Amino acid sequence: MDLNTIRKETRGCTDKIFLNSAGSSLVPDTVFNQMIASLTEEAQIGGYALAYLNQQGVDEFYTETAKLLNCAADNISFQNSATDAYAKAISSIDFKAGDVILTTDDDYISNQISFLSLKKRFGIDIIRGSNLANGDLDLVAFEELVKQHQPKLVALTHIPTSSGLVQAAEEVGAICRKYHCWYLVDACQSVGQLVVDVQAIGCDFLAATGRKFLRGPRGTGFLYVSDRALEAGLAPLIIDMIGAEWTSVNDYTLQPAAKRFEFWESSIASRLALKEAVKYANQVGMANIEKYNTGLMAQFRSQLKQVKGLNLQDWGSRVSNILTFTMEHHTTEEIAEHLRAHDVYFSIASIGSAMIDFPKKNIESAIRLSPHYFNTAEELEKVVAILDF
Repeated sequence: MDLNTIRKETRGCTDKIFLNSAGSSLVPDTVFNQMIASLTEEAQIGGYALAYLNQQGVDEFYTETAKLLNCAADNISFQNSATDAYAKAISSIDFKAGDVILTTDDDYISNQISFLSLKKRFGIDIIRGSNLANGDLDLVAFEELVKQHQPKLVALTHIPTSSGLVQAAEEVGAICRKYHCWYLVDACQSVGQLVVDVQAIGCDFLAATGRKFLRGPRGTGFLYVSDRALEAGLAPLIIDMIGAEWTSVNDYTLQPAAKRFEFWESSIASRLALKEAVKYANQVGMANIEKYNTGLMAQFRSQLKQVKGLNLQDWGSRVSNILTFTMEHHTTEEIAEHLRAHDVYFSIASIGSAMIDFPKKNIESAIRLSPHYFNTAEELEKVVAILDF
């Protein structure tokens, strides 16, 4: 992995310390150039002609994403966001009153709200697995919940938005296969940061976004759908002409591939740019990216532990490139103003996104830093020095 080249190809990383890839990362030049070129071409020839002339590039999105996740191109569908993908996956499950969704305390805010919406509308039950003292999901207790409640759907956020915790996606997948549960994974914060292998995870659905660690444009994402789900006829509640063929006045036939979860209308420029982002990650190599990130973050966390009054808030035996912290003698807003004054880009995680997690930690907000593989150890050392105030 050539860090110098990667930084040269990331035009936004030279005049600041950018640590917000968990929010919306900096795109490589290939993504930027593709987006600008496509929009310029669209302005000259129109959207339909753009789509026709760039069909090969659109098709490459599916093969590149399949390579990224270790699946077939037919298992991939383009989406406008991870939330869009997640909602379509949930809508394919035929929920009835009394059905159970089994999830965790650490699932993403929008997912938790979706579950509550289903509870209000259909009368489903929401069961949440418990955590061990170190923050990990209690897998023994989780399997007992599966046996006891026979959930219609198991839903897991691989990495929460308000914590660096990496949840045990593969171990939960093994439980789901054992008890034949539908399994939905939110990989919004893990795709592009870690090696994500859907065969190893064993999920039926996996939702991801382009804008975060994958370094693609906003307004893009994708949904993986397993062969098992496709063969069972699962499809989103609302289907349009790309998802099915209108075969008679009162009937239709589903598209056999995961494209049944797509809508026909989308931005071709965005599709092509997302393809470039996935291709870039594949070329750098996800194993290389994960290895670099792991070393970078281990050093960063170790150095931050030496800052007096700084408390790392990421629990769990495995943590990621999302790092949250508070300080004993400074409020979150005071820290934020200090970081802004030094051109450090970051996010603030609030209790509104972590209604279960933050009360356990006795905090209401935290600074969230999320470096990525275009960041250097020297940059993070500067941040450590900045925070020692």
